[in-house]
Amino acid sequence: QLSKNWARDAFADGPVDVLGGWLRFRYAENPGAAFSSFTDSGQLIGVIAIAVTAFLVYLISRTTRVVELVALGLILGGALGNLTDRIFRGSGVLDGAVVDWIDWWFIPTFNIADASLNVGVALLLIAALVFPEPHE
Repeated sequence: QLSKNWARDAFADGPVDVLGGWLRFRYAENPGAAFSSFTDSGQLIGVIAIAVTAFLVYLISRTTRVVELVALGLILGGALGNLTDRIFRGSGVLDGAVVDWIDWWFIPTFNIADASLNVGVALLLIAALVFPEPHE
């Protein structure tokens, strides 16, 4: 939330090029899901995010493997970061837009919560491939 508030203030006058045309910081609001899909479906996405959050808390309570705990923690943190936008940045229930501000030339604009989600999922997949659960 700190980075999103900072982005709102820092880029209110327009985007800032960081690495030429490769990386730009700009303030954007996304009322939909990833890649701006499902625009104006914030309430449905919010309900799904609450359910996913509850499921992640359940999974975290059931695992003892450090790599899984870290991965699930990253996913949970990202989900909560964006859910917070849905709850507090709108005028109604769960209708707030998610603040995005990192704009790579080849990836749609995203935020640190999105990056956390993606790193967590990648880590979970790698852990499943490299450190599979032993069969009993």
